Amino acid sequence: MKERANRIGEMLDEYYPETPVPLDHTNAFTLLVAVLLSAQCTDKRVNMVTPSLFELADNPYDMVEIGEDRILECIRSCGLAPTKAKNINKLSQMLIDDFGGEVPGTIKELKKFPGVGQKTASVVVSQWFGIPAFPVDTHIHRLAERWGLSSGKNVKETESDLKELFPKETWNKRHLQIIFYGREYCPARGHVVEECPICVEVRE
Repeated sequence: MKERANRIGEMLDEYYPETPVPLDHTNAFTLLVAVLLSAQCTDKRVNMVTPSLFELADNPYDMVEIGEDRILECIRSCGLAPTKAKNINKLSQMLIDDFGGEVPGTIKELKKFPGVGQKTASVVVSQWFGIPAFPVDTHIHRLAERWGLSSGKNVKETESDLKELFPKETWNKRHLQIIFYGREYCPARGHVVEECPICVEVRE
């Protein structure tokens, strides 16, 4: 399996040498909010709603100031908007009260915030703070299984498997490469094996 992972890693490096974060952000706080909003919502949709929100508030102090109702107005077209608005408001207050308005750089501390789970925390520490992490969402979970890299029953088990297979220094880019590749070549629906180079590779 390690050999298969190495080959897939080589192919991902070839297809996606650059891995920009697909969510628009300007600081750790706006990245945290954007990733929180991306749950059950496309990155494209998130990038459509965040400009108006971040124009009003790109830091926890301003976010608390505008309040939950105003936040909801900006993000209404995102899935689970009322819950997300409540979480963003509460999270911002917690950042002020407990962290002096600064986003902490550890997964353990980030997971204390409402609406922030393992995946969201992992994205923030990896993409803002540069700390090795391997965020696994349902898409990566699906692809890892399809490519024979994991038989994990949930994202937590899949994350553990992928961390074992890929070198630590590649984790931060690898999870983004898998997301980009999945969107372009290996979708959940309408997937054609012959048009997916990695699936052709692992099948042979």
